[in-house]
Amino acid sequence: MGISRKISKAMEASSWIRKMFEEGAQLKKEKGAENVYDFTLGNPITEPPKAFEDKLKALLAADTTPGTHAYMPNSGLVGVREKIAAYLKAQTGLPYAFNHITMTVGAAGGLNVTLKALLDPGDEVLALSPFFVEYGVYADNHGGILKPVPTTEAFLPDLEKLAAAITPATKALIINSPNNPTGVVYPKEVLTALGDLLVKASQKVGHAIYLISDEPYRKIAFDKTEVPYPSLFYKDTLLITSHSKDLSLPGERIGYIAIHPESTDAQALATATNFTNRILGYVNAPALMQRVVADLQEEPADVAGYQEKRDLFYPALTAFGYEIVKPKGAFYLFPKAPGGDDVAFVNHLKKYDILAVPGTGFGTPGYFRLAYCVRNSIIEKSLDGFKKAIEDLA
Repeated sequence: MGISRKISKAMEASSWIRKMFEEGAQLKKEKGAENVYDFTLGNPITEPPKAFEDKLKALLAADTTPGTHAYMPNSGLVGVREKIAAYLKAQTGLPYAFNHITMTVGAAGGLNVTLKALLDPGDEVLALSPFFVEYGVYADNHGGILKPVPTTEAFLPDLEKLAAAITPATKALIINSPNNPTGVVYPKEVLTALGDLLVKASQKVGHAIYLISDEPYRKIAFDKTEVPYPSLFYKDTLLITSHSKDLSLPGERIGYIAIHPESTDAQALATATNFTNRILGYVNAPALMQRVVADLQEEPADVAGYQEKRDLFYPALTAFGYEIVKPKGAFYLFPKAPGGDDVAFVNHLKKYDILAVPGTGFGTPGYFRLAYCVRNSIIEKSLDGFKKAIEDLA
């Protein structure tokens, strides 16, 4: 085999979403796209807001200054970072400054830059399951070991299990709220308890355990649900986000890391992420997109549109008998798989031209994920198939 065994194994473990997507593409060729109900990819259905288009046009029209497209500091344009720091300071009251911000090639780039800066070989990174499957690959990229920790039945952190999982080798914990794949949002009381636990655990193991908050869905929250900033509850927090979901810009690959200003090693972390941004090959995030998003931090996401889709999908599925924790944000449902075997049930759904992703792909067998960032008509037309699929197993 030409490719490495390690990469071959990693591709096999993380292939569920793409596998189902590729099967869907073939099914659409056979039956027509309008007759296949594809809930596999978390690809935003909405277009970027008009404010994005206006800002982009204005920049292109005025983009005549010499050096506009030259190299810049690895962490990004200072003026852009100042605007993002000012936005975070206004949101949290914490004294963020430009040097606490590193502009990144999306949240995935931000996670890799952060883990490269933090990890020594053999360090453990905890992740609350279910979790985005590539966390494991990202940790392994930099010599770390991902250690899954199960959540409660409501998909909230199980503090007893989390405390038991922490060892002297624990370097970081990744959380994701609003969550992919469950849509769960961690409330203040949970983050308060989590922060207290990490303070005590850090003292016990003799070093800071960093809390990495992966939050590209922050602005997509329903029912007026508050999405608290974890940095308000624990100082050794690194916020990592992108504008893939809130501004519907997944193809532009633009995001940032925000280091808590009062973190144990804030300056060293800032210097390290500046360095790892370069040596991982990103060098810096795209200059044009940095300038565009700098002035769009207050731009709201299409919450109403996604909530409408949730309110179309969730009550129908629960009426059919599916067991689902009601999502408070993002654009996913994570039902229990009828019969208990998620892979078998996802394959059974294909009988009704429905494409979903097994929970196995998110470290939690027995469930399956539905990404409802699709047209309302897709949801409506799929419902009869979901009803028949669960009735088949009654």
